[in-house]
Amino acid sequence: MPNIEANGTVLHYTLEGPENENVVLLSNPLGSNLTMWDLQIPELTAAGYRVLRYDSRGHGSSAAPEGPYNMPMLADDAVGLMDALGLDRVHFCGLSMGGMTGQMLGTNHGNRFHSLTLCDTSSHMPPPDLWDERIEMVRQGGMESVVDATIGRWFTKEGQERLPDEVTKVRKMILDNPVEGFSACCHAIQVMDQRESIRAISLPVLVIVGEQDPSTPVEMARQIQESIPGAELKIIPNAAHLSNVEQSEYFNRALIAFLQLHGTD
Repeated sequence: MPNIEANGTVLHYTLEGPENENVVLLSNPLGSNLTMWDLQIPELTAAGYRVLRYDSRGHGSSAAPEGPYNMPMLADDAVGLMDALGLDRVHFCGLSMGGMTGQMLGTNHGNRFHSLTLCDTSSHMPPPDLWDERIEMVRQGGMESVVDATIGRWFTKEGQERLPDEVTKVRKMILDNPVEGFSACCHAIQVMDQRESIRAISLPVLVIVGEQDPSTPVEMARQIQESIPGAELKIIPNAAHLSNVEQSEYFNRALIAFLQLHGTD
């Protein structure tokens, strides 16, 4: 999987699927990497889409420069990646921090996208003290200090029992994440407030949320949907924060139906 320079950093990415077809750009949550989209790739490519996914700055195999980071920076990374690969316009799908990045992209770079899918995310994440605590925890105890609580938020208990291999994979993904990158992205989330700015988004938008998501619950998803004119909301049953993993078939159907409905313009 290649690396590329974008927006003053180095991003790790994959680009797969049929050439010369519409591209779907996937953006990952805090503490994860691009492999968290593995269950979407076969369905998206079979539906005729070319899929670009990348490790966000400070995550996976991308560079983890000293922070703090901010949402405009993370959005500019995505646009920089598109520029480096010669992609003019794409569909976007991001989950959690990826969905926050997507909101910033829709506000600041809307002309570069055909549509936005914003999954298990929020436009504002108080209280600030929570993020200071997480930063301090990982700086003192490494990613091991947050992995169990993260798994508990990302999967329902039933999902953890039903999908042990996926949970093991996600656990390793969290543990392998660079502490500096995690901390710097925590700051980006801590200072983010897009509640008013997203009202200017004029793209087709689908908001997806797991019915049992404790991190960014249905109420937060509904606030985004109500703030963006014409946005649609899809609630996925029996799923927590990683709805794309815990209920991948349901998630894939919803995403592909939305992409096919809006195509390109």
